[in-house]
Amino acid sequence: MLNMKQTTIENTANPGVNLMEKETVSHSVPLLSMDILEKAAECLRTLAHPHRLLIVQILLDHEESVGELARACEVPSHMVSEHLRLLKDRGFLDSRRDGRRVFYSIAEPALASIMHCIEERFGPPQETGKHQ
Repeated sequence: MLNMKQTTIENTANPGVNLMEKETVSHSVPLLSMDILEKAAECLRTLAHPHRLLIVQILLDHEESVGELARACEVPSHMVSEHLRLLKDRGFLDSRRDGRRVFYSIAEPALASIMHCIEERFGPPQETGKHQ
């Protein structure tokens, strides 16, 4: 938690209105650099789509083909392929080819922790047997 010290500054542009200056005094945890936080935000933006989250959830359980992921997401294969490309480009997924089929799996183990946070915040997976 950040400890903040507040001081009053004279407002020469608008007399009678005090401005507050916040000065960081100390913090109890090491803070990440803005460069790292920008990279993290970009990765989180990539994940921030319901179909991509569903894909990750499925792949955390087992590898799957594009066609099966499309059926689970109830969208056309070309749309799932685009989601998979984005996730793979970010380093979240691996792929392997078996004949004409391409199978995807999780490359980034930290995705399990992210999905756990989502489940903790928004509720556990539904036990319907069908991905929703």
